Amino acid sequence: MVVPRSLFYIALIPGTVAGVIPWLLVQSSGETVRLVPSLWLIGLLPLLAGLVLLLWCNGLFTFVGKGTLAPIDAPIFLVRAGPYHWIRNPMYVAVLTIILSEAILFHSLSVVGYALAFGTFLHLWVMFVEEPSLREQFGESYETYLHTVPRWMPRWSPRRGGRYRDTK
Repeated sequence: MVVPRSLFYIALIPGTVAGVIPWLLVQSSGETVRLVPSLWLIGLLPLLAGLVLLLWCNGLFTFVGKGTLAPIDAPIFLVRAGPYHWIRNPMYVAVLTIILSEAILFHSLSVVGYALAFGTFLHLWVMFVEEPSLREQFGESYETYLHTVPRWMPRWSPRRGGRYRDTK
């Protein structure tokens, strides 16, 4: 069944990338963790939004795509529902949001540096590995999706409601 695998991979991959690694960076950097109430709120709100977005995307991968977020167990159907109407990589945006929120919460420049490095890695991964692979797997349907939905930033259009619409 896909659900247990999906839960395992969400704990393993984003849990490591957005949880364990930032925590280890803060611990090893000698930076003091100070949870100041005003910054706590500023960091907590995007962290919660990132978690909700990550779980929503993971649910779509599980129930619509019939797969998981792990490349070795990827969805077999192209997911275009929910946040995938507005941007092609909402799960990556969610993970980066969580990491940057942790940088705010922990007042950590090392976590900011990690977020920048990880964001650069993600951009290159998407351009040179993921998109070519998805083009091969999903063909013309993915090509249409590439040309109608932006990679990172939503394009809000009153004419189209900022949403992907299949032309077929």
